Amino acid sequence: MKRFIKFILNALPRPLLQRAASFGVPLLGLFYIGRGRECPVCGCRRRKFLPYGYVIPREDALCPRCLSLERHRLLWLWLERETDIAKGDKRLLHVAPEVSLMRRLKRIYAGNDDMYVTADLESPLAKMHFDIQNIPLEEGFADIVICNHIMEHVADDRRAMREIHRVMRTGGWGIILSPVELSRAETFEDDTISDPAERTRIFGQYDHRRIYGRDYTDRLREAGFEAEAIDYAATFTPEERTKYALSDERIYLVRKI
Repeated sequence: MKRFIKFILNALPRPLLQRAASFGVPLLGLFYIGRGRECPVCGCRRRKFLPYGYVIPREDALCPRCLSLERHRLLWLWLERETDIAKGDKRLLHVAPEVSLMRRLKRIYAGNDDMYVTADLESPLAKMHFDIQNIPLEEGFADIVICNHIMEHVADDRRAMREIHRVMRTGGWGIILSPVELSRAETFEDDTISDPAERTRIFGQYDHRRIYGRDYTDRLREAGFEAEAIDYAATFTPEERTKYALSDERIYLVRKI
């Protein structure tokens, strides 16, 4: 299964993957019928989740019903338990919307569609299409911004962070997640490395432009945010972390003050 999923992820264009996953992945999930894992996003139960990963597939990662990954499940638990997002009364800009989170949020904002805006560079699932380095929205547009695993891809991440800050209203908040190596003090980036195979070896994916270090929150602050790295996974028992198959990633909360 690992080899098959790795092949599909690397062989199919991203827009096609996004369209095909909703019916293809649930079929693969039939091989994992049982109990032991529970997805907090959709309630799906399986003996374990599917493997997932472009380079080295991770075990127990992908929910076969809603397509959530470890970080999505952790983030949803935080959103559900620590925020009032379930009220659906604040304008939310969701950049590069994850299918699992988007489905839940669409239900929350049902009947009030203008308050939930999805955006992506190319995804057919998003309402708007734009480069996050140049967001075509007015200043103070959104009360909440969710933008996950995008900053490591863009050419100028500092500009993208400033753009998110610009379109967020004063007093608003957001989640800007990126993969961060906590053992690394400073972010590493080198655009002179152009060979895709070499970029994959160094950065983890050929389309990653940098490896963030512990200075990631400093970059967010430079953009004007008040930023906090939350180790939310540490609030769960080992049994809960196994049950939900959660990520160890920090949740990077930003506020515009």
